[in-house]
Formats: sequence, structure tokens, C-alpha cells
Amino acid sequence: MSVTRMDCAHLSDPEWEALQRLSRVIREAAVATMLRTLSPTEQHGVALGYIVKEQRDVAASVASPKPRVGSLKLHVSTYAGKEDETLLRWLFELDTAVAARRIVDPMSKVVFAMSCLGGRARSWAYGRQLSDPTCFSTYEVFKEELKLAFEPPKNEFRSRAEFLDLQQGKDDVHTFAQRARYLVSNIVANPIDEATKIVTFMKGLRDGPAKTYLFREYPNTLEEAISLAMQEEFSR
Repeated sequence: MSVTRMDCAHLSDPEWEALQRLSRVIREAAVATMLRTLSPTEQHGVALGYIVKEQRDVAASVASPKPRVGSLKLHVSTYAGKEDETLLRWLFELDTAVAARRIVDPMSKVVFAMSCLGGRARSWAYGRQLSDPTCFSTYEVFKEELKLAFEPPKNEFRSRAEFLDLQQGKDDVHTFAQRARYLVSNIVANPIDEATKIVTFMKGLRDGPAKTYLFREYPNTLEEAISLAMQEEFSR
């Protein structure tokens, strides 16, 4: 870590050691950034939150640690909760980075996500955690709480419109499929019927073997369409 122990004399030894362990879970620069930008009180909250997470892991008695595998450290832009920012796009970017980095532990996902916040979004998240260290019990809970706090009320309408006009463009099939899944997952109040999902996904694909194959097979669900398209893409 580029931040030294002397820079954080206000932290207890257990808190400092917890942050060092955290730096091995998420990128080291993320922890260093938190230590430089957060107030001492907020730093205490992060350290204590991670200690609570470790204690939960011990209590759960996980059978055995999984071997570490290679990961791709994709950059995530900072979300500050401004009106001109699109939360859904940022969450999609965040999910992609979490998957690429192979972050599996739920609380490590939350800590990584919080390190990518700025402005009032960061103040909101750390304020919530300071008042209740267990408020973000899972990554999914964190994302839902963030949506409730910052998502515009007509977001579902925009998600529907964006999905119905979805095009693969220059994306690969996997990225296009993930975008389709994400938009569909945000349409809850009045879900799109399965047939429309399938046709929209198939029409949005670039002209090529995958699209031709799907129109020949005509799948029964969106997930089946995605699976067939990816199989055809990877078989080339």
C-alpha cells in the first residue's frame, strides 16, 4: 500500500491490519484512495466493516478456500450521484469489472463498489455504513439501496425503451447479452413478455452466423437465445 502506517496513526493496529488484508482482496490503489480521501471516522467505518465481514466468514465455517485464478483488472468510472450520470450504465460497468476481477466474496464486492463512488454517492454510502456496519449485507442489497437513493423515478421506462432498441453494434455477443440481461432485470413493474425479449435480442444481433442460427432454431426463452448465440459465436 502506498499509504504508510504513519499516515494513519489514528487507526488501531487491528484496523490497519484489516485494511492491509482488504488491499489483497480488491485493488491496492482502491484502498489507498479511500485512506487518502475519507475522513478518519469513515476510515474507522471501512476497517470495522471489513473486520465484521471476516468474522462472519469464520462463523460460517467455509469448507476450504478456493485457489486464486487469474483476473482482468478493468477500470470502473466514478459514480458521484449527479443528475447527468446514468446509474444503470455504471452498475453494468461495475458488474463487468467485478466478474473480470473474479471477486467472489459478497462483502469484498461491496467494498470494491464503494471504492468506485464519489461525491454525494460516496457520502451516502459511507454514512449508511457508519450508522449500521451491516446495512449492505450483500452486493445485491448494496445495488438495490443505491438504486433507491439515486435512480430517477422513470428509470424503468427508459430501460424498457433502451432494451427494445438494443443493438449489438461493435460489442461481442457476451457483452451484448449481458447488457440485454441487465436491462430486462430492471423492468419489474410491467415485465416484457418472453416472446418480445427473444425477438428483440435476435433482431439486435449483428448479421452473421449467430443471428442466422437463432432464426433457424428459434429458442423458447431469452436465456436459451443467449446460450445458443454464444455457443455459435465461440464455435467459429
